[in-house]
Amino acid sequence: MKLQASDREQMNHLLNRKSVDAERQRRQSPFVTMFPDTGPWRRELYPKQIEFFRAGLLNKERLFMAANRVGKTVAGAYETTCHLTGRYPDWWEGRRFEHATDGWACGTTSQTTRDVVQSVLLGRSTGQGLIPTEAVLKTVAGHSVAGSVETVWVRHISGKDSKLSFKSYEQGRRSFEGEAKDFVWCDEEPPMDVYGEMLVRLMTTKGLAWMTFTPLLGMSEVVSSFLEADGEESSGSRYVIQAGWKDVPHLDEEEQRKLIASTPPYQIKARSEGEPALGAGAIYPIGESDIVVPVRAIPEEWPRAYGMDVGWNCTAVVWGAADPGSGVIYLYSEHYQGQGEPASHAQAIRGRGEWISGVIDPACLGSSQIDGRTLMQIYGQLGLNLSAAENAVEAGITEVWNLLVSGRLKVMESLPNWLREFRKYHRDDKGAGKIVKRYDHLMDATRYLIVSGRPRMDTNPLPRPPPRRRGLLWS
Repeated sequence: MKLQASDREQMNHLLNRKSVDAERQRRQSPFVTMFPDTGPWRRELYPKQIEFFRAGLLNKERLFMAANRVGKTVAGAYETTCHLTGRYPDWWEGRRFEHATDGWACGTTSQTTRDVVQSVLLGRSTGQGLIPTEAVLKTVAGHSVAGSVETVWVRHISGKDSKLSFKSYEQGRRSFEGEAKDFVWCDEEPPMDVYGEMLVRLMTTKGLAWMTFTPLLGMSEVVSSFLEADGEESSGSRYVIQAGWKDVPHLDEEEQRKLIASTPPYQIKARSEGEPALGAGAIYPIGESDIVVPVRAIPEEWPRAYGMDVGWNCTAVVWGAADPGSGVIYLYSEHYQGQGEPASHAQAIRGRGEWISGVIDPACLGSSQIDGRTLMQIYGQLGLNLSAAENAVEAGITEVWNLLVSGRLKVMESLPNWLREFRKYHRDDKGAGKIVKRYDHLMDATRYLIVSGRPRMDTNPLPRPPPRRRGLLWS
């Protein structure tokens, strides 16, 4: 049938209108407008998210361990959208897939996967998700929860179709067996056995895994595998970045105050700074704000000493000075170095003051010997004035705790390694609650200092005055 001129004009008008509407919708897509060059939400104001994306170039596994409301889920969904569509922004420095991809987006339960993960990617009924509407080809409904999607197919710029399946940890480890995947995104922390199975799915494809969650489970097996991984184990494989409210511009002070008011005290660090919530497992359950003080110069008349913990993986030293007036001890300097020779450690220690005495891990008296000499002898010959510390662990922890809660032990904010260990120093949740002996070197050194080092604290000996001269003779 031949169209009349008026019919052709109307048809062209409708097609043009649809094209204009589609283009307008595309330009308004959250994916297109996110992380712009300029404006109040510009990229430079979100450095943690950009670093997280960049780390995907060299690291197979990444953890964005962040506070509530800082945009970690949106960051995870944004990267998912990039890999599904192949539409990488010009500023993207992370991993790129040149082909259509097959991945998983996972949550804790079917309901939270629908309400959070699916919602941010596909949108709710009233809005558009990060995956552009025109790129969504087909969806298959889920069966466990009303309104859920099991699988979505997305058009990739290569002309092929990418596939994304929504999964939940409640399905168990076995539901993650079988298929090879290009990527896996976990929003909220997965059980370790489930996460391990996910990694197996990425082996043949050399794919990526990234997690975005607030560490409310504390030093769990998954969190510990990132934070406590040995250097060689994690190099080129695992990457963790932490972000708190201070790292984003969209949370004002009033909103932060309301969030803190509704948060249990033991979760505040996790929810506001992305630090693992240790809860009852924390060995020193006291807020950092109660013990950390600004950097200040130590007066010459304050006596000093240091505690030292030795080891090949890490040798740690912490220096303390006592205020003669108040009796408060200030930890003011630290040495934290792995795989160094005794000479390099001794040089760093002497640099803080050769006259300062120290106490050392008593294990150096016999367990570590070089050419028949103990570490104590070696360090003595290198110019350190050392004695063996008492190593009553629980009694020492109690003594440190008493000083902390009474305000008689303070830590200067210039000790980042000490604070990092302090945040993770905890007991396990099995049986008697034993101390987790990993990355606790400065905690041990502090215990040695408090228990055995205080009696050795002394001031810098003043230089002796020159003798009087009488004629040509010295008296």
